[in-house]
Amino acid sequence: MFTLSQINRFLLGKPLPTSAYSHERLTNFAALAILASDALSSVAYATEEILLVLVAAGSSSLGLSLPIAGGIILLLFVITLSYRQTIRAYPQGGSAYLVAKENLGLHAGLVAAASLLIDYVLTVTVSISAGIAALTSAIPALDGYTIELCLLAVVLLMVANLRGVREAGRIFMIPTYSFIISVFVLMGLGFYKYSTGQVIATVPILPVSQPLSLFLVLRAFAAGCTALTGVEAISDGVLVFKPPEWKNARTTLLWMGGILGLMFIGITYLTQAYHIIPEEGQTTVSLLAREIFGNGFFYYFLQLATLFILLLAANTSYADFPRLSYLVSRDGFLPRQLSLLGDRLVYANGIRLLSLCAAVLIIIFKGQVNALIPLYAVGVFTSFTLSQSGMVIHWFKSKSSRWQQSAVMNGVGALTTAIVLGVIVATKFLLGAWLVVLAIPLLVILFLKIHSHYENLAKHFRDEELSPYRCPLPAPDTTIKHSAIVLVGYPNRGTLEALDYARLVAQEIVAIHVDIGTTNQTALRRRWEDLEIHVPLVILDSPYRSVVQPILTFVSEFEAERPYGFSTVIIPSIVTRYWWEELLHNQTALFIRQALRSNQCRIVTTVRYYV
Repeated sequence: MFTLSQINRFLLGKPLPTSAYSHERLTNFAALAILASDALSSVAYATEEILLVLVAAGSSSLGLSLPIAGGIILLLFVITLSYRQTIRAYPQGGSAYLVAKENLGLHAGLVAAASLLIDYVLTVTVSISAGIAALTSAIPALDGYTIELCLLAVVLLMVANLRGVREAGRIFMIPTYSFIISVFVLMGLGFYKYSTGQVIATVPILPVSQPLSLFLVLRAFAAGCTALTGVEAISDGVLVFKPPEWKNARTTLLWMGGILGLMFIGITYLTQAYHIIPEEGQTTVSLLAREIFGNGFFYYFLQLATLFILLLAANTSYADFPRLSYLVSRDGFLPRQLSLLGDRLVYANGIRLLSLCAAVLIIIFKGQVNALIPLYAVGVFTSFTLSQSGMVIHWFKSKSSRWQQSAVMNGVGALTTAIVLGVIVATKFLLGAWLVVLAIPLLVILFLKIHSHYENLAKHFRDEELSPYRCPLPAPDTTIKHSAIVLVGYPNRGTLEALDYARLVAQEIVAIHVDIGTTNQTALRRRWEDLEIHVPLVILDSPYRSVVQPILTFVSEFEAERPYGFSTVIIPSIVTRYWWEELLHNQTALFIRQALRSNQCRIVTTVRYYV
C-alpha cells in the first residue's frame, strides 16, 4: 500500500532544500518558452476570433481583418515598451498588484490582483481548450472526448509544474520553439506560393446576417485582443531569470513582442490571401495549413506543435498565478497556505488551486473556446490599465533618470489600454464579460474579508494579557510514566492552554516548534523565557520546508527513548467564529494528525482555543 508521501515522491521527485532556490533560474532562451508561451500561442486562435465576428457582415467585410490585426500589433508595441519601463523600475518583479498597490492605493492593487487571478484561470482554460481543438481538428474521431482530454491536460500540467521551475522550463522549450519554427515555415511557404501565383483565388460568397457597423468592427478588434494576453508575464516573473535579472527580462520581452507581432500579422494576412473561412470542427490555422501543406507530414507536425504550445501556454499562468497568490497571501488577503513553498521550491498550493479552478471552468463550458473567449481579456486589460497608471505616478514620485520619457510612455500605455478595456467590456458584456465584471469586485470583497479576519485574530493575540506562566515545577522522579509533546507556533493563549492540559496528564513535557525558514528563533526563545513557562522548547530546523516530517522524526525518536511509557502529542487548534474562517486555519494540524496516525503514534490530542 503506497502512502500519499510515496506517491508524491514518485510523481514530483525528491524534495529540494531552500538553499537550492537561487539555482532554480532560467536563461533567456528557456524563459521565453516558459513565460511567453501564452502570448505566442494566442496566434493560434486570435485571427479566428476576428474572422468569426466579421463573417456576420458577409464576404466583403473579411478584408478588415488585416487592418484590425495591424491595430492590435500597434497596441502590442505600446504595451511592450510600457512594460519595459516597469521592469526597469521594478527589477525585483513588477506585478500589476505591487505597482498598483504602491502607487494607486490598496484597493486599486486588490482590483489588479483579482483581475489577474481571474485571467490566469481563464488562460489555462482557454489555452487547453484551444489545444484540444487543434487535436480534434486533425483527428475528428476524438471530438466526443473534448472534456476528458482537457482535464487530462490540466492534470499533466499540474504535475509538471509541481516538479519545479527548471524542469518545467526543459519540458516547455521543445514544443514552444517547434511551434515558432513551424509557423514561420508555414508563413514562408504560404507567401512563396501566393507570390508565385500558385494560390487559386476563389472568393467565397457569404450571406450578410448583420450590417457592417462600427460596433461590429470594435467587437472584432476586442476579440482579436486575446492575442495580447500573457504579455505581462515576463514583467511579473523577473526573478526567475538568471542575473542580471531585469536586463535579461527586458531583452526577452522585446524578443517576445517581435516574434508575436510577426506571427500574428503573417497568419492574418495569409488567411485573407487564401480566403480562409472558419468552419465548425476545424480551426483557422488547421484550414490554412491544409491549403499550404496539404494533408502530409508538415500539416500534422504543425497541428501537433500547436496542440503542445497551447497546452503549455497555460504554464504562464502556472508560473504567475502561484507567485501572485503568494504576494497577496503574504499581505494577508488570501489564505496563508498559499504563501508556503512546497517540497520542490514551488508554491504548490497555488498550483493545485489554479488546476482546480480551471478544471471546474472546463466542465461548465464543456471545453469550448468560443464559449470562453467572451470572458477573456477583461481581467488582463484591467490589470494593464492599473499597472501603467501606477507607473505614471511612480515616475512623478521618483524623478529618476529619464523619468519624463518613461512617464510619457507609461501614460500612453495607460490611456490606450483603458480605451481598449472600455471597448472590450462594451462589446463583450452581454456575451459573457459581465461574469468577469461581477467576479472582480466579489473577489476583492473576499480579499478584504480574509484580511479582516487575520487582522482581528492578530489584534486578539496582541491584546492578550499573557503573564508569566508560573506553573509548579515537577517533583524529582526517576520513573516517568507519561510524557507530552506540545506543538507550538508563536506563544499565545492557545499555546498556554495546551501546556495547561499537558501538565494535567504528563510528568514530562517538551514543546517543539518547526522553523521552515521564517522564524526569528532568538525572538521566540526570548518570548518563551519572558513568560517563564518552565518547559524546554526544542526548535526543529526544516531546510525542506516540511512541517510534518521533522515532527514525525522527533516523535519517533522521543518515544523510542521511552519504551515503557506513553506519550501524548498535543496540538493546539484555533476554533473560529464562522465556518468559512476555519478554511484559513488548522490545515497543517490536519496533515500532522494524519501523518502521526500513519506513523502509528498512539495518542494525539487536540486542545481547542476559541476566538
